[in-house]
Amino acid sequence: MNFPVIGVVGGGQLARMMAPAATALGFELRVLAEGEDVSAVPAVATAPVGDYKDLAALLTFSEGLDVMTFDHEHVPTEHLRALIEAGVNVQPGPDALVHAQDKLVMRAAIDRLGLPNPVWAAVHGVEELIAFGEQTGWPIVLKTPRGGYDGKGVRIIYSAEDARSTADWFETMSPLLAEEKVEFSRELSALVARTPSGESRAWPVVHTVQVDGVCDEVIAPAQDIHVEVAAAAEEAALRIASELGVTGVMAAELFETPGVGVGFLVNELAMRPHNTGHWTQDGSVTSQFEQHLRAVLNLPLGATDALGAVAVMKNFLGGANQDLYSAYPQALAYEPAAKVHCYGKSVRVGRKIGHVNLVGASAADVDTLRRRATVVADIIRDGHIPAETSPEETA
Repeated sequence: MNFPVIGVVGGGQLARMMAPAATALGFELRVLAEGEDVSAVPAVATAPVGDYKDLAALLTFSEGLDVMTFDHEHVPTEHLRALIEAGVNVQPGPDALVHAQDKLVMRAAIDRLGLPNPVWAAVHGVEELIAFGEQTGWPIVLKTPRGGYDGKGVRIIYSAEDARSTADWFETMSPLLAEEKVEFSRELSALVARTPSGESRAWPVVHTVQVDGVCDEVIAPAQDIHVEVAAAAEEAALRIASELGVTGVMAAELFETPGVGVGFLVNELAMRPHNTGHWTQDGSVTSQFEQHLRAVLNLPLGATDALGAVAVMKNFLGGANQDLYSAYPQALAYEPAAKVHCYGKSVRVGRKIGHVNLVGASAADVDTLRRRATVVADIIRDGHIPAETSPEETA
């Protein structure tokens, strides 16, 4: 038998969650890990430690691989081009991945495709930032084009005086991305997958709840969304993936803007499995992790039908409880239908360390699912059932 070998650059939770899908399909998954203690190392047989910014380490890791893919988007673009020149099958390729690496490149591409974008500009210094704010109207949003995630590298600017305090940002990186501060009703995510040969599939558009810039909860599908808006968002994501030559899973994060334009604006892109797609592990015929592996190998894509009328994903961050497993008896007894996914990370306050999935048979169950998934997550985080939980809920 000659099954493929897939290499994942980065040893975080996304690489970890690709491992069961690879094992089920008979693939070998290897990981280039940042250290011996990162999330994915216990989940795979081969996990050499190496620096993704070191081309020599990437070339060594590429030996014997059928395809190289990614747990994150931070590998330097020039390294990806060098890998391709050396004959490595890199998926997604640098011409696509740069749109997830650089928000200025992404904004220009969304404009070029004629898709709904916030008002934006590349600003080279404080005076240009002030001019943008005066023209667009305060407040505005300032972002670092590269390196920001989970709310990092994002700042709300409320006035010209506030803008003058950003000089240190321009000393570190220039130009920066300035955007209008969008008035939106909620955040959405349109998750799709595409193969090198051009086959693509989409999952239902979901509602994402952000807390302090971090995805806290996902409701799939988004409830009470207009059919036309959902269809347009799905079509936009599929078009972005096609026009930019994306391979693997891509998430288009969106702002819902009821009654304005097509009903949404593009926020950001991610070209890898994404937090807003974790619900697919237990709520879809094909999870985003299996689909990503199929896609980068140019295999036929799996069905994306939902397994229930509604699914809820609830993240849990590090909190008071350092011994997560000690909370499992209470957490699992509280909600036997809950699927707990723990990332094997050491506990640090505010660090994303796992999530809980629940699937319901009726859309009417959504509030109950959200409440019960939150309690399970809180038990694991804090080590006990929350005090505000009613006796009826724990019965």
